[in-house]
Amino acid sequence: MPLRRKAFLDHVKERGEYGTVEEAERAARVVLALLGAHLVGEVRARLAARLPEEFALILLNPLQSAEPLSPKRFVRATAAWIEGATERTATWDVSAVLSTVADAVGDDLLKEILLQLPAGYDLLFGRPQPT
Repeated sequence: MPLRRKAFLDHVKERGEYGTVEEAERAARVVLALLGAHLVGEVRARLAARLPEEFALILLNPLQSAEPLSPKRFVRATAAWIEGATERTATWDVSAVLSTVADAVGDDLLKEILLQLPAGYDLLFGRPQPT
């Protein structure tokens, strides 16, 4: 069952320590649009099914990426899309959104998501994997 919009944004707002829901929403939109460019097929569809509808649509209609971004480049891309963001604040944004996503999808789907991403994304999701 997908998270409700308010619950999803409340989690992102709390984890990102944002002053407003709008700030949490802005971070969620950017991070999910970038993440969607890295996921394909059933994994992306299953993730979308766990998100509120408007965020699922963002994930399913991602920003284009010519190649998979390393975690560091993912954070840089997030900073580039959020007005006034730095790499430091973008790291916070990415972590707030992706840790909320990790909670929403559970361990099994998260493992499948991580298989489609370059090494190191487990840390962005707040779920370090054993090496």
